[in-house]
Amino acid sequence: MLSPTPRPALSGSLQSTARLEQLRAQQRKPHEASFFFYDAHFRREAVKVLPGEYFVHDQDILIMTTLGSCIAACLWDRERRIGGMNHFMLPDAGDGARYGLYAMELLINELMKRGATRGSLEAKVFGGGAVLGAMTTLNVGERNTRFVLDYLKTERIPVVSQDVLDVCPRKVCFEPASGQAKVKRLASKAVGEQLLAQERSAAAKSVPSDAGSIELF
Repeated sequence: MLSPTPRPALSGSLQSTARLEQLRAQQRKPHEASFFFYDAHFRREAVKVLPGEYFVHDQDILIMTTLGSCIAACLWDRERRIGGMNHFMLPDAGDGARYGLYAMELLINELMKRGATRGSLEAKVFGGGAVLGAMTTLNVGERNTRFVLDYLKTERIPVVSQDVLDVCPRKVCFEPASGQAKVKRLASKAVGEQLLAQERSAAAKSVPSDAGSIELF
């Protein structure tokens, strides 16, 4: 009797298909990130958080974003081991997740709905770079950074690490199950027109009347 022919091992991208499809099929809440993909570099399922979005999870999916003058706050409950990231553009208290106050409350509320407690939260903060010439005169990156740090201090959420200000864009990866974060500083020319157009477009729509360590990769 012939032995069955062994099946070849599936590639990482094929192995992740079922999980990605499950994530994509789930109903999304307003402002919740929905761009799921397989990241070939990390060989992991990932979700990309765009300006005005957030994402919360408790498994080993990667939460990723790219930042210019925007801020991404990564909050993690060290006891429940659940975390999330937001991506906001302006510090003002506007109506929408592109604004800092709304974005922070949205993220914290979603974490608490999932079982997190304020007393167990810790934060990692990224972004606020002066990378857009048109936005530099408004000090948007600096204002965003000052807002988020003041907000977290007021809410008594400790900031265990940060990589903010300067003039460089950043790529950020956050693991909500472990609380680990990785950040890569990008050369301005490497960012390309997509990020610049993304921030300018969102800013034009939004401008009002007016673990304890970071791993570099």
